[in-house]
Order: sequence, then structure tokens, then C-alpha cells
Amino acid sequence: MNITQRISGNEGKTPGHCVSVLFPLPLPRAYDYICHGCDPPAPGAFVRAPFGPREAIGVVWRSAGDNVAPEKLKSVAGVMDTPPLSAALMEFIEWTAHYTMFPMGAILRMVTRVSDAFDGPRMQTGYIANAQAPARMTPQRRAVLNCAGRQPQSASELAAAAGVSEGVVRGLAKAGALTPVDVDPDPPFEPPDLDRAGPALSDDQQFAADEINKVLAHGGHKAILIDGVTGSGKTEVYFEAAARALAQDPSSQVLILLPEIALTLPFLKRVEERFGASPAPWHSDMTGAQRRRTWRRVAEGQARLVVGARSALFLPFPNLRLIIVDEEHDNAYKQEEGVIYHARDLAVARGSLSGFPVILASATPSLETVVNVDEGRYEAVGLPSRFAEASMPEISLIDMREDAPAAGKWLSPSLANAVSKNLSAHEQSLLFLNRRGYAPMTLCRRCGHKMTAPGSDTMLVEHRFDNRLVCHHTGFSMPKPAACPECNAVDGLTPCGPGVERIAEEARERWPGARIAVLSSDTASGPGATRDVLDAMRAGDIDILIATQVAAKGHHFPNLTLVGVVDADLGLAGGDLRAAERTYQLLSQVTGRAGRAEKPGRALLQTYQPQSAVLQALASGDRDAFLAAEAQGRQALFYPPYGRLAAVTLQSRDEAALEASARTLRSLAPTADGVEILGPARTPIYRMRGLARQRLLVKARRNVHIQAYLSDWLAKMKKSSAVRISVDVNPYNFL
Repeated sequence: MNITQRISGNEGKTPGHCVSVLFPLPLPRAYDYICHGCDPPAPGAFVRAPFGPREAIGVVWRSAGDNVAPEKLKSVAGVMDTPPLSAALMEFIEWTAHYTMFPMGAILRMVTRVSDAFDGPRMQTGYIANAQAPARMTPQRRAVLNCAGRQPQSASELAAAAGVSEGVVRGLAKAGALTPVDVDPDPPFEPPDLDRAGPALSDDQQFAADEINKVLAHGGHKAILIDGVTGSGKTEVYFEAAARALAQDPSSQVLILLPEIALTLPFLKRVEERFGASPAPWHSDMTGAQRRRTWRRVAEGQARLVVGARSALFLPFPNLRLIIVDEEHDNAYKQEEGVIYHARDLAVARGSLSGFPVILASATPSLETVVNVDEGRYEAVGLPSRFAEASMPEISLIDMREDAPAAGKWLSPSLANAVSKNLSAHEQSLLFLNRRGYAPMTLCRRCGHKMTAPGSDTMLVEHRFDNRLVCHHTGFSMPKPAACPECNAVDGLTPCGPGVERIAEEARERWPGARIAVLSSDTASGPGATRDVLDAMRAGDIDILIATQVAAKGHHFPNLTLVGVVDADLGLAGGDLRAAERTYQLLSQVTGRAGRAEKPGRALLQTYQPQSAVLQALASGDRDAFLAAEAQGRQALFYPPYGRLAAVTLQSRDEAALEASARTLRSLAPTADGVEILGPARTPIYRMRGLARQRLLVKARRNVHIQAYLSDWLAKMKKSSAVRISVDVNPYNFL
């Protein structure tokens, strides 16, 4: 057990101490308990306490719960020897709960998600060499002894290295030739080598690094944007900042956030090359044992450099002194399920609460960040040119109204000719389409029936490689039927529109001798498979890569000189207030993969809307003019970042109850200056997983405390078990 102090016996005989315990459950407050026979555990300590019919692990909180008379309180059962949560992290949990309007216990749950970290792992047996030779020596035994050293290895590891059975290893241990030792299955992480020199920086990089180091030396909180074009070397700049922050305090910790797992795995290698040691990783593809190791070592302060996805923000750092948010504009930082939050915004809040800097890095910073820089809340350093004299790619638009592909094809003559020339020059091409599968919609040619997911209004996407229809919103999957389920027409179901698999089919027909690969989250079965494709692309083993946004950012392919965007208009449809900004960011990132080494690059964007402001800005390279126009439009309508926005979504299996609740909630909205209520209205995807959904939007001026307004409003609504209400402060998803 990982309990150093089990408390029992003297209830009613000793006065005891009252403590408040917060449990990692969707509860808004802590509950009072009595602690007998010992000093009261300090705030942040992990304890076991009765909760309902069972014991649960909770955290001693700072504020009282119910203020119940001591004699009526239940007793704390035991105190864990897990390192306590820091006061800074507890403050961050409270702030996050207030900002997101989710219960404090739900936020604590994100911190304590690794449940087996509290009991600790069982020690394992390892074997090390000693000077004693066995009485009987065999070739198998000699092979084991040759592989054994002073670093403990398990029986299976030694056996595999020596090519023998585990029985040979255990026989040597029994004979005294190997010494068994206890091995912690969660070994410490090697500390970063802070004396290890990084690569030589360009003048721009060195200036940026020096400016950031001045902020670090001064101390206190400051958000700093590294605004650098693609390929400018932003990573090397913030590596210098990480090294400086780690050197300032021998117990300090640094967190580097990345938006996607596909970026995390190759990035870990770069960190190891720079610091001579692997960082502590944190992402959803890790095993339970790997997550337990990282969680434990972070809590102990032993893992000093952590690289992870957005949930790494809630690891139990005792002395976090710097957060770096790479690709800060990326929508993947927005958590849409469970507790809804944006990791970039919470990272800045974490730094502000604890008084340390936060570095944001991007080639296409979000409008929110740009406005914060313009208004003086953030600082910024710029990297206006690519590293080592590499040039930015030339971007051209292909007007599909004038340069249309052949019937049933998706690549225009201009783009196809450019790929052919690249193949002749032995240079690589990337065909980008941010749409997974073979076709985004499947319908019946005879009756017009559209294939949708059960209980949802979402289209089923054909995946021809697997002969399945898949919903990318709900995860539903089924074999593609031979006949239409509506009219029973055999072979009547036909794919509509292209996905990456369909583009790959066309590419293989056009260029049968080319080495072609497809990369999307569907075709790569996990981060390891993604890494294999990316490594092959870097090594020059792929001629044409057809990919979604998995390949759009953070990757360096030295021989990639052509990027073709199959559908540049794809992100412009719909009423999303950030649609134009997101399209600009994504296309800027993907076109930025071309020409990152000595060979110049170019990008061709197929479009039916060449006059759109987004595409004109990309072609001209005038990012600032585009952002200024975006800012002007948002400011006129008081949309973020010039106003506040919150989404209140109601969902239910009972449509009548949903309609009635939505109308009632709208009628209860308080009247307030600077606040406008939009809706209720059905969401664009009305049904999802059997639940019908309606949404109200709350638009407010920047000086309005929108959380207080929402709290007062929702408190008036009578709770119903049939209708669930959720709040998203500063929503990004409007589907």
C-alpha cells in the first residue's frame, strides 16, 4: 500500500482536526471530515476517506466544506504518501473551474486520472553480474553472463539478449553467478544536460533568444509570442529558453505543449538531441504503465522537462516555471468533450497565477494572440526569414473554373503537370486534402438516400481500402452494404466527392511508377505507423505523399518542393466565425512544407473562389493585411477577441422536452447591458449519438463578467433528468 499512516481507533476519544476533502468527481465543493490521532494533513495531501458506500481518494482542500459539527463528521481513513499537490496547482484548479464553469472535482479528476499512481507499482526483479562464476559453465550460461552488467536487467531482457530461455537466467541466479536486485518499474528520467551546447543560431534567432532570456532573468509572468515564418527555427529559440529556465533553479520544471500526437513522437527525438536526455512524454497513445511513470516522476519533481499534448497541463508539477505552447493557433488545443477548455488560454492563466513566463510559438498566430500583442498584454519576437537562406515557397492559385480536371477526376491539368515535372526532377510532391477516407458522402443513385450514422445526422464516409462506411464524429463503422438499405437497389450506392484515398487512386492511375503513400489518421494505425511514413518521406523513399492535416505542420522534408492543395475552398463554408482564419492558418502551414532546404519550393492551390480574401492573402503573402481585415470584421460585431462568447447547449433523447427546455431557458435570460442572446436554434448537426441538440449563444462586451451572468441565468433553470445543459466559454466548434 502507498499509505504511510492509517488512521483509526480514537474517534470520540480525541478531539481530532477538521479537514475538507475534494474528490475527483463532478462535485462543486469539498466535504468536511474529522482526522483523529495525528496531525492534520496539509492542504494538497492525498487521503482516503469514506464517500458513500466506499472509500475514495481525495485531496485535502484549503477551504471548509459543510461546517458540520465535528461529532457528526466521518473520519479520514488514511493519508497517502503520494507527493501533495502544490498550492499553485490547487489555485489553478479553482481558477479553471470558475472560468470553464465545470465543477472543481471534475477539474481535479483531470489531475488524478492515473489511478494506479497512488498505490505505486510492484517492485520487479532485475539481475546484475558479479564476480562469482558458476560451478558448471555452458555456452548458454556464458552468453547470459556476457550480456549481464552493472545495470539491472529482467530475466526476459537478459534471455532475449543472450538468445536463451529465462530458465537459464534464473539458474545462474540460483547458482550465485547473478545477483537479484529490486527494480522500480518506473525508472527516473535522465536529467537534461544543461551544459550541452545547442546548434548555432542565426542572427534573428539569437536576437529572439536574447530577448526571451531577458524576460526569464527578470522573473514574473509575461506571455511572449515567437512569430516566425515556417522553417525559421522557432523550436531552437524556445529550446534556449527551456535550458535557461531549467538552469535558474535546480528543481524547476518546464512543459512543452504540442497540439497532436503525430508531432509529439518525432519531437521527442529533437529534444533528446538537444538536451542529451529523453523528456518525460505525455499523450493518449501511452500505455497505463508509461503514464503512471510520467505522472509519478512529475509529482516527485524528478521529471524536469515534459513534452505532451494538451492534458499535460494538468500534470501535478510541484515547481513549474515555464510553459511553451508550440503551434499556439492550433484548434487541437481545444478540448471539446468532458471538461471543455482551451489549453493555450489555460497555459497563459497558469503562468499568470504562478508568476512565470509562457511562450507561444506559431507561424500563423491566432487573432486572439495578435490582438493581445497589439494591445500590449503580450510581448513578441519575430523571425521573418527562413533558416540557412532557404526561401519561402511561391504560392499560385489555380482557377478550377478555367482549368478544370477531366470528368471523374480531381487534379487539374496544371497541378498534374507540375507533379509530373517534379517526378522527372526526382523531387517530392505533397498533395493535400483535409478530408479522410475515399469520399465524404455515400448516396443511392436510384432513390437519393444518404447513408448516415444511426441516431445521428452525420454522413458516413466511405473508406475503400477497408470497404467500410465510417462516421468521423461518432466513431460508428459498418461494412459497405451491397444494396441500398432504403430501396434495396443493388450496387446503387455511389461515393460523392473526394477524400485522400480517392486522390491516391487517381495518382496511381496517372503515375503508375511513382512511389505513392497516403497519410491520415485513418490510414496510419497509431503514432508508430505515422512516424514510419514521415520518416520514409524525410528519407526520400516517397515520391508523392497524399495527406490530411497530419502532415501540415511541424515536419521538415528536405526534398519536398511542390505542395498541391486539392480543395483550397474546403474550410470556407459554414457560419463559423473563425472559418477564414482557420483556412488561412492551415493552408499557410501546409504550403510552408515546400522548399525548406536548398531547393526552392512552390505551392498550387486549386479553388473555385480565387477572389476570396483568404486565398488572395496567401498568394500575395500579406498576412498582416488579412489579419487586419479579420480583426475589423470581428470588432464591428463584438466577436472574440473584441467581445465575449459562450455557447449553452441542451441535448436530450426527448425532442419535445428539448424544445420546451430551450424555450424556457431563453425566457429566463436576465436582461443586462452589453449582453445579447442568440437562439435557441438547432445545431447544424442536430442529432448526435441519439441525442437531439439545441444551442443558445451568449454574446457580451469585453467588460461583462460572462461567467457570473451565466451562473445567475442557469441557476433559475429547474434541473431535468431528461435534458442535459453544458456550457462552452469561448466556443470553437459550432457543429
